[in-house]
This record gives sequence, C-alpha cells and structure tokens, in this order.
Amino acid sequence: MKLLIESLHPLERKVVPVLKAKCTFEELEASLPNMQEVEITRALQWLENKKVLKTTTKLSEIVSIDENGKNAVKKGLPERILINSIKKDISLKELKTKSGLTNEEFNISLGVLRKKVAIILDKGNVNITTAGEKFKDSKSIESEFLKLLSEKVVKKDQLTDEQKFAFNELNSRKNLIKTDIIKSKSIELTSLGKKLIKEKLDFSNIIDTLTPAMLRNGSWKNKKFRRYDIKINVPKITPGKRHFINEAKDYAKQVWLDMGFQEMTGNMINTSFWNFDSLFVPQDHPAREMQDTFFLKGKGKIPAEFKDKIKKQHEKSWNYKWSEKEAEKLVLRTHTTVLSAKTISKLKKEDMPAKFFAIGKNFRNEALDWSHLFEFNQSEGIVVDPNANFKNLLGYLKQFFKKMGYDQVRFRPAYFPYTEPSVEIDVYLPERKTWVELGGAGILRPEVVEPLLGEYIPVLAWGFGLGRIVSPYYNIKDLREFYKNDIKQLKEMKSWL
Repeated sequence: MKLLIESLHPLERKVVPVLKAKCTFEELEASLPNMQEVEITRALQWLENKKVLKTTTKLSEIVSIDENGKNAVKKGLPERILINSIKKDISLKELKTKSGLTNEEFNISLGVLRKKVAIILDKGNVNITTAGEKFKDSKSIESEFLKLLSEKVVKKDQLTDEQKFAFNELNSRKNLIKTDIIKSKSIELTSLGKKLIKEKLDFSNIIDTLTPAMLRNGSWKNKKFRRYDIKINVPKITPGKRHFINEAKDYAKQVWLDMGFQEMTGNMINTSFWNFDSLFVPQDHPAREMQDTFFLKGKGKIPAEFKDKIKKQHEKSWNYKWSEKEAEKLVLRTHTTVLSAKTISKLKKEDMPAKFFAIGKNFRNEALDWSHLFEFNQSEGIVVDPNANFKNLLGYLKQFFKKMGYDQVRFRPAYFPYTEPSVEIDVYLPERKTWVELGGAGILRPEVVEPLLGEYIPVLAWGFGLGRIVSPYYNIKDLREFYKNDIKQLKEMKSWL
C-alpha cells in the first residue's frame, strides 16, 4: 500500500480522497470543481491501471425537444391550431388561410386529425366529428410529452407506454423532437481501492519534480520522490512509416540486388506486341481476350527491327496469319515479363552474362475475390548466360525464397507459352502444414530469344505474385486486405525485417 501511495500522480491525489465505493462520473466531477474533465478522466485511467477502481461506460439514447417542438409548447401543435380553426362546412382553402399554417403543417395536421377520426371531409368541406370535439377539449398525449421534454431530457429506455406512443408519433414529424446518444460512466472501487481510501493520506513529503532551486537550498532532503511505474499501460506511439506492401517490395528488391541482379523498370502501358507477341503468345490465345486483359484506346508503335522477325516466328510456329493491327493494341501490362522482353532486345554480346529483376504492378481483368485482384505486384527475373542451365535456375529460386523466409521449396513440371522446360514453384507453410504454389519459372524458348537477341542463348526466367509470397508473413488470408487502407491495420502491421 505504501508503494502505491508513493506512486500516485498529483491528479490521482486529488481524486482519491473524494472517491466512494460506487459513484457516477458526474457525481465525482461535482466533488472536484477545480479539476477539468480531462484531468479527472486521466486520473481515473491511471487508477484503473493500478487496479484501484473499475470504470464502466454505458451508451444511452436520450430524447429532447427540438425547435418546432418548443414553438408547439407555446402555441400548440399544428393539429390543435387547425381543429380550433374549423367552423361548420368550412372549405379547405378557407381553413388553410384561417389557420395560418404552412403547406407542410396543414397537410400533416389534416392527416393526424383524420387518423384520430376527429374530422370528416365532404366535397371539399371540413367538419368536426364527435371524437374531434372531445379531442378539441382534451389534452393530447403528444402535447403532454412535448411539455415534459421542454422541462427535462428523458432517457428513451425509461419511457412509459403512453410516452413511447407519443415519441413514435412526434418522431415521424419534422424537428419536433430529437434523439442523441450519450455516454454515462460509473466508477466502482476494487478491494484495493477500498483499502486505499481508508488510509491516512499525506502527500506533503512526496516530491514530483526535482528543480535546480531545490538542489541549491537542500529542500529535497528527507523527502520521498514519487515512484514511477514502468509497467503501467501508456498510449502506444505509432510513428509514420511506409505501407507494409512497399516495405515488402523494398526488401525483395534488396534480396535481388544482394544476389547481383540489376533492376528493370518500364511503363505500365505497353503494346500487345511487347506484352504478348514478343513472348511467343499467339494472337488467338485466350489470355489476350477482354476477360483477361485491360485494353486501352489508341494504338502503339511496333519497332521495325523486330516486327518482321516476330511475325515470321509466329506464322512459322503457330501456322496463322499474324496481324500488325492486333499487335499495335495498347494494354495495361499483364505481367512484368514485358520488361524482360524489352531488356533482352537491347542486350549486346559484351553485356553477357547478365542478371536482371523487376518488381512492379500488373493488371488483369479478374473476378475480385480473396485470392484474386485486378491489380497485383509481381517479381520478375531473367539470367542471360551462355553457360546457364536448369540447375542454375532452381538454385537462384531456392536462394531467393530462402531469403524471403521459406526454408522448404519444391518444383513441379508445368507448361507456360514462352518457357521450356517449365516449373511451378511451391513453398511449405509449417503453420498451415501445407504446400502453396507461388509462381512459375523456366528457360525461355528459342522462339522468344532468337527474334529479340539475334541468336539463341539460354535465358533463365521466372515470375511470381509478390502478394502471395508476403501474405503468410503478415498473416493475411484475403489479398483484398492489401488495399483496404485500414488505419489500425497499418499502424499495427509488423515491419519486414
């Protein structure tokens, strides 16, 4: 108990002496007229952290009177004004003028009176019924409820059955009453708190701050310094940082750079020539159709030095007439492999051997679900080396995935239009006890390399979605979470180490 007392903050010291076994925040606030609300709230939070008390917050809906309701209390509800304006066989037009109500008030009041069977309409004239005469001479539930609200605010859950009826009637009309949500906080002492308030509290011998003056005059001697609780909960400070996907991209880039690769960059908009034709994808391939590709208006330019070579290769291998018009179509790139094709086309003999990578956004016209997005980041790579072989390919991939946190990697035979042989890359997730496919790889076919390079040289190539690679690290099971921009998620997401 002594240690607890010595650790109390000056704000807590003001609150503790007026605490009761049970009270509301309003009652406590009334006992501390010289403290601000925020100071009391802070002191309660600290005392709760020290297990001195427990606070409970309850949300309540309150009903209060609105502007039109205040006028109705003074002058009467519009239906009361209207019925008092009725004389025998009065026309609607004359009644409206005599009542002085607005169009909206007049129409609403007619509806209310007809609902109560207080009036009857006959050939454009209005007359009061027997029920209307009684209504005219009595006090309505609605007017009594408005009068109550003009005197005090009422909690909705405390309304009587009659008041609930009046509430429903008035709430459907404009600006007569209004509802608000309020918070009410109750405070209850724990067994430790009950012991604390029974103690004889003397804080005169406790120092909160040591000043130069106290050091000079020695007034600090024979006094105790307030204890600081280093275990107490404090607000978590979240400094600004990059989006976790950008952090993961930077990490993956550094992995490739450390392995001796150079980065490839380029535009997201490309011609179909570079995105498909240069990679030996036939022009009638399903992947080129609208359901898989985002086509853009306009057309692009095809490089003259490669056009005839690509055309000849397609027509010879795929046995169809190659269309320059089809190749000119603009698309949002469907893979970063388009960067590999452009890079290969610029290489010279003296540049080899060479290793390149790219990490960038791609776009596919996919149906959006937990495992597919129409925008995704892909990691791409090529190794152009006369001595490269399939074993080298698997080695590069194993090394990359090991640095990305995957110790177990396996490869399965696969088919891709522009590589042969081809493999799919699987990694093992120990926490899920399962293998997951993350991408594809292979050696580029001669039909891809020869038209771009002028001769065949082995080119190792791969491509895989970065989102699927980093999802297990971030414990993300739905790829859509990458783009939801939840502030809480962004603050709490761990950094890529």
